[in-house]
Amino acid sequence: MQETDEAIYRRYLQSHDNDDLRLLFDRHRESLVLFLRGFVRREEDAEDLMMDTFAVVASGTARFSGKSSFKTWMFAIARNRAMTFLRKASREIATPQEPKTQEDSAPEFELLRREKNLELYRAMETLPDEYRQALYLVYFEQMMQDEACRVMRKSKKQMYNLTERGRSALRETLKSMGFENAAEGA
Repeated sequence: MQETDEAIYRRYLQSHDNDDLRLLFDRHRESLVLFLRGFVRREEDAEDLMMDTFAVVASGTARFSGKSSFKTWMFAIARNRAMTFLRKASREIATPQEPKTQEDSAPEFELLRREKNLELYRAMETLPDEYRQALYLVYFEQMMQDEACRVMRKSKKQMYNLTERGRSALRETLKSMGFENAAEGA
């Protein structure tokens, strides 16, 4: 059975064993970068913010109380770091960039899957920021509604409305892009 993030983090705080921090980093770095790309335009900025988030986690300056999951707490830190970055940079919130693919080296089925993912990312880019963030947290990160509420600082009703409206908008966008079965999948 895989050890929980909470247990690993508590052990890290006691022993400052870098292997524990590295394990948490390996588990969450990609999803954090993708989440942060929803706030900032450049992947380099998202990666910097991800590293800033882990610096806060590693320093122990932000207290993990255990009222939420470690992942929820860390994503809330990441969101706060992104909002601070945007305020300082005087930029508007951006949409996620398309992920880079290595289509030449992937098998055929992988190419098809990646192409579908690219189309989904393109469709997600057209959504308002809050719809995109809510859908990302709930469906891509598979956070429970309560956890996503904490990350986005929304009530349950607001989160429900954001996800439902986001799904509806995404469904319409996918239909306009030629995906006939979009109503079933979204």
